[in-house]
Amino acid sequence: MSPILFELKEGLAISLRAIRANKARAILTTLGIVIGITSVVLMSTAIKGIDNAFQTGVSSLGSDNLYIDKWEWFNNDIPWWELRNRKNLRLDDYEKYRELALLPTAIAPTVWSNQTVKYKDRTVELIMVQGTNHDYINTTNLTFNEGRFFNEYESNGGRQVVVIGFEIAKNLFPRGNALGEDVKIRGHKFKVVGILSEQGSWVMGQFNPDKQIFMPIQNVFKYFQNEFFRSITINVKAQNSLMVEATKEEAIGIMRKIRGLKYNQINDFSINQQEGLLNTINETVGVIQIAGLFITGLALFVGAVGIMNIMFVSVKERTKEIGIRKAIGAKRRSILGQFLTESAIICLIGGLIGLLLAVILSMIVNQFLPTSVQAETVVLAIFISLITGVISGFAPAFTASKLDPVEALRYE
Repeated sequence: MSPILFELKEGLAISLRAIRANKARAILTTLGIVIGITSVVLMSTAIKGIDNAFQTGVSSLGSDNLYIDKWEWFNNDIPWWELRNRKNLRLDDYEKYRELALLPTAIAPTVWSNQTVKYKDRTVELIMVQGTNHDYINTTNLTFNEGRFFNEYESNGGRQVVVIGFEIAKNLFPRGNALGEDVKIRGHKFKVVGILSEQGSWVMGQFNPDKQIFMPIQNVFKYFQNEFFRSITINVKAQNSLMVEATKEEAIGIMRKIRGLKYNQINDFSINQQEGLLNTINETVGVIQIAGLFITGLALFVGAVGIMNIMFVSVKERTKEIGIRKAIGAKRRSILGQFLTESAIICLIGGLIGLLLAVILSMIVNQFLPTSVQAETVVLAIFISLITGVISGFAPAFTASKLDPVEALRYE
């Protein structure tokens, strides 16, 4: 065995003996690292889970969509009163746009209303009832657990049919068998023809498809909303991501013509894109990440300071032992390696405990908020544990390696 490997083996053995000899102190020392690593892993899993939920929510809407609307979703440069004073978009605007547009693969009008939905003695409140037509499903990536979307005949005829989101189906029909049943909305019966698969896009709040009901748009205006007081949104599906800009330019030209705008008048409508939504999402996740890094960094710093203090105490207690080892020929690097190894092992043990605790906590948190434990998070936690051990143990180890053997042997 080479001298270096022998020194490493001896240093490891001595470090393990020292840890076993001071079990209580080692356990208390690891607490800071346990808290730090738990914070790191739990924060990472939460951030990743939230980001995944955002992306799932956005992808369920379709990645190549445009939304022609009265309102500007993400541009804060336009005063709200100017947006409020714009003319509402009507169904006839949608009809004219559909006739003139050449580039989209699907076009659908949408309008919404918050309602209470009932089935027998069960009730769900504040549900977004989305009115649209049969082509809406072609503008999204929504999938079905059971049934189908309403067809062209049902859409054009204003039949009293609905497609319900996963959460609504679970709340109103806990035993299943929702298909073909009638739900009541403001006293009117609507037959369930489809149940959407779970989208898991909780972060979209009210706009979460899991908590929405879809029906022919005529029914929303007939039973829940006056067409003259509610502006519609026109969902436009581009052929692919490369055609989004061309489809947007075509939409601007057509809508200006429909709205009767002159060349020197600004648009009195907006073309909203998912790019704005994704930017908002990324900004939100970025803020969460910064806050998470600060909290976890603070926790790790406190843990590292605790380990450094304990290691200095350990050096003081074992000064005579260090003197004996140096007197019989131990090199400075051996002493340095011994205490660095001890510090790293303590941190690694704390890191593994913290990792296990974080995984358990993330499973509990996942019942309320989305979390996602990634393999890279596990590797990161172990790496951070070792690095923290090396950094926090370096100063005490360096101090131990520089001790004069004669002075160390005299130490009591």
